[in-house]
Amino acid sequence: MRIAAFQMHAIPGDPDTNLERIAMAAADAASGGAKLLILPELAVTGYGADAAFERLGSPASGPVAQRLGAIARENRLAIVAGFAEREGANLYNSALFTDGIGTQAVYRKSHLYGEYERRWFRADAPGSVLVELGGIRLGMLICYDVEFPENVRRLALAGADLVVVPTAVPKGAAGTFIASHMIRVRAFENQTFVAYVNHCGADDRFSYAGLSCIAAPDGAVLAAGPDEGETLLFAEIRPADFAASRAENSYLQDLARLGG
Repeated sequence: MRIAAFQMHAIPGDPDTNLERIAMAAADAASGGAKLLILPELAVTGYGADAAFERLGSPASGPVAQRLGAIARENRLAIVAGFAEREGANLYNSALFTDGIGTQAVYRKSHLYGEYERRWFRADAPGSVLVELGGIRLGMLICYDVEFPENVRRLALAGADLVVVPTAVPKGAAGTFIASHMIRVRAFENQTFVAYVNHCGADDRFSYAGLSCIAAPDGAVLAAGPDEGETLLFAEIRPADFAASRAENSYLQDLARLGG
């Protein structure tokens, strides 16, 4: 299955403009043969929306989900996009999967990063949200979640072939290390594909590292974005191509033998 990842410069507090940009990226991804498009963390609202999150929060089946579903349907691909999810009085930093034709799933971030996120969002309990697309089992995490190895391991043990990670990692040494090294390790140690999709550019609050990447089970980088500027990455997700890697690095099977 061919997937696409859009490293995006979102406009904080302007979901209409961001959704228009997502629609353009979806058309480009579909033209390139992709069956899945992955967007960054809080791509719909912009990560730096700050107090605007309160008015921009949308229910899991609300207008944002409906618009993303329409974009997916029009382009005949599935979409994973970050959005601010409203449930009653609570706001969640969430990622929506939609294929526009009946399959929808929402993952809520469990590990909030810093006072900024904790000011606006409620953390959900760690859990495994998986969907199937084109014979691939896809699990979702958001940004800081992937930095805790147990989260990726949980999805791998649940059978995920691909872990998608909308993110908003900032510029700096830590962000560069995570994007350039940690993501490859997460893929290798769990024998899964990992798609880590970041913002680029800057807003009034944050500057983003870019460096989106798609890593394979053997730790190879299948596609990588620059540290500046929007880009649409493509990669082929073919688990069978990595049978040798999985046989050599049999971490999951050995855990099962040990009862882990």
